[in-house]
Amino acid sequence: MGQLSGKTALVTGATSGIGLATARRMAAEGAYVFITGRSQVGIDEAVAEIGDCVTGVRGDVANQDDLDALAAAIKAHGTGLDVVFANAGGGEFSRLGEITLKHLCDTFNRNVGGTVFTVQTMLPLLNPGASIVLAGSTSASNGMPAFGAYAASKAAIRSLGRTFAAELVDRGIRVNTIVPGPVETRGLKELAPADQQQALLDAQAATVPMKRVGQPEEIAAVVVFLASDASSFMTGTEVFADGGAEQL
Repeated sequence: MGQLSGKTALVTGATSGIGLATARRMAAEGAYVFITGRSQVGIDEAVAEIGDCVTGVRGDVANQDDLDALAAAIKAHGTGLDVVFANAGGGEFSRLGEITLKHLCDTFNRNVGGTVFTVQTMLPLLNPGASIVLAGSTSASNGMPAFGAYAASKAAIRSLGRTFAAELVDRGIRVNTIVPGPVETRGLKELAPADQQQALLDAQAATVPMKRVGQPEEIAAVVVFLASDASSFMTGTEVFADGGAEQL
């Protein structure tokens, strides 16, 4: 019996990095997993990797029509939802003097709007005792230069997690936020040109007391804990998986 045996889960942004690692781990723990991402090729590759207990639905969490189509596919499966990991998001470097309205709107539409409307759209499908996990970031707690829009969007996630938890507690639905530190993902590495990506990882590792960046599988293990009954007395919390970066 796995930690998620018999449960149905949704992971957004699941074609690479933390999302893919989490979907893979959830399936290994017995869940039937719906995954979504913007690339059909990425969806097809992720489905092939995860195996039989997964359905991939291409879509963008910033597009309501795509979210509605995703909800329809989950509803047709007939089991409702026990877990939502609202993971999709991202950001780019832009210093204060360079931030444009487009950059700000794109970042908030993807990270904040995508999270809000993913959760909102899935609400009718959530079973009693369901667990929602939001994707935060240590960027919300520090002042990393050139990452202001992204950091602000993740600070919004921290606040939304508490509000969602308060609103849904009477339905027996728990809401918690996973807060990763720097993790070796394509999204992190692609913030730098190809010839500078290792330098970026090394610089990030230097900020972590454990002197390394995390791996997606390490974050996935914490998400599965928050999704499972092992965390049944936890809601409205932030769980840091950051090598001690914000604690030491």
